[in-house]
Amino acid sequence: MSTDSVAAALQEHAALVELVSQEMVGQIDELAQVVLDTLRGGGKLLFCGNGGSAADAQHLAAEYMIRFNRSREALPAIALTTDTSVLTASASDLGFDHVYERQVQALARPGDLVVIHSTSGEPESLIRAAGAAHRAGARTAALLAKGGGALREKVDLALVVPTDSTARAQEMHITIGHIVCELVDRSFTKAEG
Repeated sequence: MSTDSVAAALQEHAALVELVSQEMVGQIDELAQVVLDTLRGGGKLLFCGNGGSAADAQHLAAEYMIRFNRSREALPAIALTTDTSVLTASASDLGFDHVYERQVQALARPGDLVVIHSTSGEPESLIRAAGAAHRAGARTAALLAKGGGALREKVDLALVVPTDSTARAQEMHITIGHIVCELVDRSFTKAEG
């Protein structure tokens, strides 16, 4: 193994963290405010994504429902990536492009927030999820990269990480997600105390 490759990957990650800290702090704060407004208003969070982004979506849903860093009330968050019966029935009967759209149609209501994770911003399954959310009266936010793709224009709030690397984008998406969780935790812990 090459220690140079390891060091280069870490340096690439660190450089992206620095760039995001310079360019995206306001957007991250805005996302945190939208999440807080959703939860304080009685809405729920619905997360979706494909591949590694699906794992990020369910990871963050668990942070809200169970806990992040502090003990606080359970917060309503659902990962649309985890029900194998729903996913496979939809993919088989309707086609994969509809796997999230159908769930959003069934679950999203006005006051909810659909959070979409995608490094490319191009999957039809996620574009359709955003459309279904809007038709349901729910807000939408997306964590994106590679310029944001088509999803950039289809959501209410697009956070586009400035990288073309899928791996670095996913690392930043989970970092941003954790920062938002921390801000929500602080707010809900203060409210309880």
